[in-house]
Amino acid sequence: MKPQKYREEIWLALEIGNSRLHWALFIGETLYSAWDTDYLPESAIRQLAECQTLNDLLENIFPEGESLTNTLPLCPLFVASVVPSQTAIWQTYPNTHLITLDQVPLKGVYPTLGIDRALALWGAGKTWSFPMLVIDAGTALTFTAADANECLVGGAILPGLGLQLTSLGQKTGQLPLVEMRDFASLPPRFALNTTEAIQSGVLYTILAGIKDFIEEWMQLFPDGKIAIKGGDRTLLLNYMQVLYPEITARLIVESNLIFWGMREIVIGNR
Repeated sequence: MKPQKYREEIWLALEIGNSRLHWALFIGETLYSAWDTDYLPESAIRQLAECQTLNDLLENIFPEGESLTNTLPLCPLFVASVVPSQTAIWQTYPNTHLITLDQVPLKGVYPTLGIDRALALWGAGKTWSFPMLVIDAGTALTFTAADANECLVGGAILPGLGLQLTSLGQKTGQLPLVEMRDFASLPPRFALNTTEAIQSGVLYTILAGIKDFIEEWMQLFPDGKIAIKGGDRTLLLNYMQVLYPEITARLIVESNLIFWGMREIVIGNR
C-alpha cells in the first residue's frame, strides 16, 4: 500500500446488515480489504469517534493480521444501513456520510426498497451490465432485478436459510433447533428422522425457489445477468451445483456487491 500517493482518496465503507457489520477499505476505486464484525455497543462507537488517525480506528475493527504501515489521518466513513437504531448510533461518528435510496440512480424504485438491495443491484449492474438479477442469500433471501434501462423490475423477500431453521426450533414445542453446521451433505429428500426432515424441507424448498426465480428471469430477459451474494451463498451454490448444474454455471458469485454499489455512488459524487 502506498498511502502518501492516495491519501486523499482513502475512504471507509460500512454496510450495517441485519446480523453483522460489513466493512471495506478503499483506495480510490480499489477495494483494499473487506471484512465483517459483530455489532459494536454504543460505548465502543463513542470510543472510535475519539480516534485521531485511521490507524487507531482500524486497530479496533480490522481483521487480525491486517495492518497499515503508515500513519494516516481519519478518512470519510460512508454508511449504508438497514437497521435504523444502528444508523443513529453511527451518525455520531465524525465525517460520516449516510447513503440513502434517493442517491442510487435506479429508476422506478419504491420508497421502502431496502438500501442494501438497491446498492447491490446497482453495483452488479454497473459492473457486469443490465439487465441484472441479484440474489442475496443472507438473513433474508431476496431477489432484486432491473432491466436494460436500469429500471427496477421488482423482486421478492423470504426468510433465509438460518432464519427458517431458527423459527422452527424456537416457535414449535417439539422440533429441535437445527444449525447451519449440521448441513454436512445434501440431506435425503424424504427423511426418516426429524433433523433431516427439517433439513430437507427448508433446503429443498429454498433451492427450488431460487431455481424457479432464475428460470423465470431467463424467460423474461434471456440476455440478463444473475449475481449472488450473502453469507449462505457458498452452501446454497454447492447444493445447486449438484441439483441444477446448468443454472448454477450462469451465476456470478460476488460477496462485495453492495460495496461496488457504494463505490459507484462515492466516486460518482466526487
